[in-house]
Amino acid sequence: MNLTLEEIQNFKGKYPKQLWYLFTIEMWERFCFYGMRGVLVIFMTDQLGLFEKDANLKYGAIQAFIYAFTFIGGIFADKILGFKKSLVFGGIIMALGNLIIAYNPHDLFYFGITCSIIGTGFFKPNISSMVGELYKEDDVRRDAGYGMFYAGINIGGLLGGALCVYLGKYYSWSLCFLAAAVVMIIGLITYFIIRKSIEPIGNSPLLHNQKPTRIKKESIVIIGAILLLPVIYVLIQNSDFTDYFMYGIGVVSLLYLGYEIVRLDRGYQRKVIAAFIFIVMYLIFNAIYEQSGGSLSLFAKDNLVDSLLFFHIDPNIINNSSNSFFIIIFSPLVGLLWVWLADRKLEPNTIIKFGIGFLFLAAGFFLFYSLRFFANADGKSSLNLFTFTWLVITFGELCLGPIGMSIITKLSPKKLFGMMMGMWFLASAFGQFFAGKIGAEMSEANTGGTLTSKLIAYTDGYKTLGIYALIAGIILIIMSPLIKKLMQGVK
Repeated sequence: MNLTLEEIQNFKGKYPKQLWYLFTIEMWERFCFYGMRGVLVIFMTDQLGLFEKDANLKYGAIQAFIYAFTFIGGIFADKILGFKKSLVFGGIIMALGNLIIAYNPHDLFYFGITCSIIGTGFFKPNISSMVGELYKEDDVRRDAGYGMFYAGINIGGLLGGALCVYLGKYYSWSLCFLAAAVVMIIGLITYFIIRKSIEPIGNSPLLHNQKPTRIKKESIVIIGAILLLPVIYVLIQNSDFTDYFMYGIGVVSLLYLGYEIVRLDRGYQRKVIAAFIFIVMYLIFNAIYEQSGGSLSLFAKDNLVDSLLFFHIDPNIINNSSNSFFIIIFSPLVGLLWVWLADRKLEPNTIIKFGIGFLFLAAGFFLFYSLRFFANADGKSSLNLFTFTWLVITFGELCLGPIGMSIITKLSPKKLFGMMMGMWFLASAFGQFFAGKIGAEMSEANTGGTLTSKLIAYTDGYKTLGIYALIAGIILIIMSPLIKKLMQGVK
């Protein structure tokens, strides 16, 4: 039996049952996404013969396009398709993209990646937005829901991050990409099994239109997305075109956000401006943090020993999955810490939590810098310290990642949920874009051609990023009273 939205939102206990259904679907998408992210630069350097600078730039471009189209997909989900149809269309295209690469990884890699970009753009913003709709606007349980959702979907990140690297490097690249396709198909099957339980949520916003009109508008969006495939393919091949696209979409998105803001009442205008500040800080965080899939992946491949405590393990598996592993373990504990502090009226507000997240990020990149002091004569450093550093950075992510999505939905009017979540992911797009450029500069700074010179060049870059993260954290904490006023009591 289908429930009404009011019945779903009036759930008993801490979590609505629909939360578990949604994070199961998102878990499989994260398997696909993290698995792909972790192997991109490795595959491009080892199999396609790209120099590290070019691999970093293409990695940044691919990731940027994925998140940029998440912004576009969020708008179309809001205005035309609805969350559910957008999710299904995106999931099918994602699975198809990975199947194409699995068929012939070397010749069809960019074709498949192009499909993955479009598919992820339509899939990714919708689950997070639907989680927000499980709660009434004033429901204090929303943060806990996003925290659990955030921890649960990282199970997919852990499995995909480890398995895809392992399959690709030690067995077959075709198997690597096939695994990503299979789990995406499992995610779609899961959606069709549970879709009735979330029936009022995510339906088309055009239900009031006559069916032929609705089908026409939905078809135009889907056909338009398919026609964009060759355009994205060309943009990926040429990094200059990528720059023009990213800066162009940045200007357009800011103009569109401004257009929506002026149509709001004064109270919501201030809230949306506060949300935008969080989005900008998230962009800066990602430009630093997202070295994980680019320069840190190349660093792990060449500059780390394969010994972790008493075990031998591929450093790329650690780089690609340890963050998700630590999130699964520590996300509930951090959530309990916030509750414990709240009971004693000591819990920092959302702005301060963001600032603390940057301080942890800074500490982590200073630790990455310190790896140069633990290197052997071959230019290989400690995997133990590298893993511990990911633990430190994970604490930083847990200070802003889960509450970031939650605060955006709290500050945004319901009609702009999809667009504002799209803006959140667009911040990730620009973070990935700049992360690729930063990684390319690190590889270009390596003029010696040895593992030791690479170690010095990359760790110099990590020290600089640590300084930037420290400055950003301090600025955010200083600005907290101003941002708090804009939020108008939203916590």
